[in-house]
Amino acid sequence: MAEPDGCCGGGCCDQPQPPAEVAIINAVQSRIGTPQVIRAARGMSHFGEHALGWMAIGAAGALVDRKRRRQWAGVAVGAFGSHAASVVIKRIVRRPRPNDPSVQVNVSTPSKLSFPSSHATSTTAAAVLLGRLTGLPLPAVLVPPMLLSRVVLGVHYPSDVLAGSALGAASAAAVLAAEKRLAK
Repeated sequence: MAEPDGCCGGGCCDQPQPPAEVAIINAVQSRIGTPQVIRAARGMSHFGEHALGWMAIGAAGALVDRKRRRQWAGVAVGAFGSHAASVVIKRIVRRPRPNDPSVQVNVSTPSKLSFPSSHATSTTAAAVLLGRLTGLPLPAVLVPPMLLSRVVLGVHYPSDVLAGSALGAASAAAVLAAEKRLAK
């Protein structure tokens, strides 16, 4: 949801940009920010928007894999819950997205708030839960590209995506603990 004043309220968009993190964004964008990479990153961004892609995978799995319906539903719940947690934290922290003139913003965003990255949060939660369900190393395959995509698109600082990933891992752990309790 976009902020009413087009920013993040209270003049926080006037906050200084962290120079080291801006330098990292610039380095990532200059080294890998090709049109093909940006196009792929935008696709990932649209898939991960509001955790909808991950929730759809969880719902589809629950429909077709009756034996593991609860675990598939856990993927959807974990993606949704982690996304919701990240939105709450964003509204508390109110860190603005990168707005340094040297940073190229390559995708639109639903808000001007940056910390933590909701895409990183829901992707990590979903990847951990899907990895546990399938036995595949999905966190190692899915998480780094999503985190990098948020930086190459210029919409997050590196600390945003790292914090989001940590929150997603904690959210997945909470879902796994709940599944364990329900299985008893």
